[in-house]
Amino acid sequence: MQKGIAKMNRKTNKSALTWGQFRFSVIGGLLAKPPSKGELQIEIEKLTAKKYRHPTENRWVSFGFSTIERWYYKALEADNPVQALERKVRSDLGKNLAMPPKLLNELHQQYIVYPHWSYKLHSDNLTALSELKPEFGEAPSYSTVVRRMQERGWDKKKSQKEEQTAGQKKAQLRLEQFEVRGFESEYVNALWHLDFHHGRRIVDVNGNWHTPVALCILDDRSRLCCHFQWYLNETAEALNHGLNQAFHKRGLPRSLMTDNGSAMIATETQSGLSRLSILHETTLPYSPYQNGKQEVFWDQVEGRLVNMVSRVNPLTLEFLNYASQAWVEMEYNRKVHQELSEPPLERYLKGPNVSRESPNNDVLRYAFTVEENRTVRKSDGTISIKGKRFEIPSRFRHFQKVTIRYQTWDLSMAYMVDKRTGTQLSRIYPQDKIKNSNGRRRSLGPVSQTKQADHSKRDPIPPLLRKLMADYAATGLPPAYIPKEEKNLKGENNE
Repeated sequence: MQKGIAKMNRKTNKSALTWGQFRFSVIGGLLAKPPSKGELQIEIEKLTAKKYRHPTENRWVSFGFSTIERWYYKALEADNPVQALERKVRSDLGKNLAMPPKLLNELHQQYIVYPHWSYKLHSDNLTALSELKPEFGEAPSYSTVVRRMQERGWDKKKSQKEEQTAGQKKAQLRLEQFEVRGFESEYVNALWHLDFHHGRRIVDVNGNWHTPVALCILDDRSRLCCHFQWYLNETAEALNHGLNQAFHKRGLPRSLMTDNGSAMIATETQSGLSRLSILHETTLPYSPYQNGKQEVFWDQVEGRLVNMVSRVNPLTLEFLNYASQAWVEMEYNRKVHQELSEPPLERYLKGPNVSRESPNNDVLRYAFTVEENRTVRKSDGTISIKGKRFEIPSRFRHFQKVTIRYQTWDLSMAYMVDKRTGTQLSRIYPQDKIKNSNGRRRSLGPVSQTKQADHSKRDPIPPLLRKLMADYAATGLPPAYIPKEEKNLKGENNE
C-alpha cells in the first residue's frame, strides 16, 4: 500500500476503534449485569437520559433509545463486542473518485518531466489542461492533487541542472531506488567520521580576510568529538595535522568514513591510513546524507558556536580555535545528546572500546608519506624531489636507484626505504650548497669490508688463460706464429 493510502487507513482504523470502545462503554454495563426479563427497556431508558463525552470532539452528547438498543443487540451476538461496535469502513476507501483516470495519467507524466515542481504548480497546470481539453474532465481541487501525489510517493525533488554528470545521475538514481537507513557502530572507536566545513570570514595578523574551514572528527557510536580545529585551507596537510592530534587523544580507530574531497583521497592520506591498518571508507559522490552524523554536528556548530562569536571583532583564527576547543570539550561532549539520551563523553567511556594505542609523531609522519622511485646522480650522489636536490648518504653511493618517501607539503626531510619491506634505511635532507662550499670533505671508506690480496702467493696467470693455453698445447700443433728476431739496437750503437 502506498504511503498516503497507508496513512489514511491508519487514521481510519484509529477512529473506528475509538468509536467501538466508546459505544461499548455505553452498553457495557448491560452485558456485565444482564437485566431481568422485562427490565431491558427500563435500563435502556436510563442510558438515554445520560450525557456522554463525544469520543472525538470536545462536547457532550446523548443517544436515542433505538440507537442504544441496536448497539446492545449487536454486541450481545458478537464474539468481540468492541470490534462489532466499530464504525464501518467506507466501501470506496482508497478509490480515486475525484480525479478522472485521464487527468491522473497526465499528472503522472507531468511529474516525470517536472519532479521539482510544487504541488500547487502541478494543480494549476492540470486546471489549465482541463480548460484546453474538456474531454479530460473537470479539474480536481488542489487538495485532491496533493492527496493523489502523496499516495503515490510523488514527492517534490530538488531542482537539478539540465546537464548532470555521470556521478550526479548515479547518486540520484541510487537515492530513488534504495532506502536510506540510519546505522550505528557496536563499539567505540570502531568507526570515525571526518569532514570539513566552511565557516565565516576571519582576519589574520596582517589584516587579510580568510574564509576558514573546520575539521571535525566524530566517533560513530558515542558521537564524541575526537578533535575539532579551524584551518585556513582544506588541504591534506591540514587533515594530517588534525587527524594526528585525534590519534594522540583517542587512539587509533578501526575504520574512518569521509567524503571524496581532494584532501581525503590524497596519496599521503590513503597511504597513511593503510599503513596504520585503518580501513578507509568513502561516501558515494553527491551523497552527503551518508555522513549524516557530521551534518547534524555542523548544525550545532552554526547554531551555537558560530552565533556566540558573531560579535567578536576582529575574529582571528587563534581566538576561534580557542573558543571552539572550550565549546567542544565543556559543552558538546558533556551535554546530553538528544538521540543518545546521555552525554557523548559518558557513552564513550562506557565502551566497549576497540581502539589501539597511538604511535609517536615520528611513526605517524613516516606513515603519511608518498612513496616514489628515484635515480641517483653518480656525479654528486643526489636525487631530485619536487625540484629540490637531496643528498644520499655516502654509504649508499653504490645504489643506482632508491625508493623514497616524503610529504609534498614538507620537504625539509625525506626517507630512503627498502622497497621490498618498507623498512626505513635512512633520513635524507636537502643539499646545502653554501655549506658544501667550505671545501671540507669526508674521506670515503670502502663500500664493503674486503681483505687486501697477497699477490706473492697467487699464480700470475689467470685460470682462464691457463686453461686456454693448456687446451692449445693439447692439440699437438706448434704455435701458429713465426717468431721474429729483433736486432739489439743498443749493441748496434756500441759497434
